[in-house]
Amino acid sequence: MLASERYRTILNILSSRGSATVTELSQILKTSESTIRRDLNTLDGSGKLNKVFGGAVSIKPTEGVAEQAVPTREILMSDEKNSIAKYAAALINDDDFIYIDSGTTTSRMIDFIENTKAIFVTNGIIHAQKLLSKGLNAYIIGGKIKAVTAAVIGSGGIRSIENYNFTKAFMGTNGIDIQAGFTTPDIEEGRIKEKAIEKSYISFVLADHSKFRKVFPITFAPLKKCCIITDRLLCSEFSDKTVIREVIS
Repeated sequence: MLASERYRTILNILSSRGSATVTELSQILKTSESTIRRDLNTLDGSGKLNKVFGGAVSIKPTEGVAEQAVPTREILMSDEKNSIAKYAAALINDDDFIYIDSGTTTSRMIDFIENTKAIFVTNGIIHAQKLLSKGLNAYIIGGKIKAVTAAVIGSGGIRSIENYNFTKAFMGTNGIDIQAGFTTPDIEEGRIKEKAIEKSYISFVLADHSKFRKVFPITFAPLKKCCIITDRLLCSEFSDKTVIREVIS
């Protein structure tokens, strides 16, 4: 394969996935890792991507307001989401008063919850149904329902959360960036997330590696406000800003 073809393939992969490791690219392109590293150096030097330790991430200064529906997002990074969700569920204790944010990774977290004594509050319609089906003590906040994410948003939801004091919050995000922090496309959903983090003693953001270096219009928290649970960290500089747990070595 010509170098120009490898460059185009690498950029297409990063465009669709957000990030990739040297090993992954080597296997996809059926070429040596040393060749991939040279390619990444060339593309990084020309401003086409950001080379990070062990791989590369796409350059997307802003992702806009478009948002995929739940069924579409559910099939993306499936194995990674399961690993993150399982790790997060193990952090729940008997005396916890938990907030679970809407999102596909937080939804999977419910599948792994074994603690039946904690109390759960959520703004996710799907999440509430799953909590009830497991016989867990669950509450859902009131407000406007956003169809594309099946999430409760709006001023009513914010007022509901204002009355609670959570021990832990498990949050979803669309993007994670050094400067922009945790971001989402929707203003109202961002305000719900912001309030839940404000009312929680400790907050965890559940995000696979493709969420890093992506920026959406609304920041709902700076990095220092939340711990991050991810499958693997491709961008080492994020470790200087907050606590990060990698669940896949």
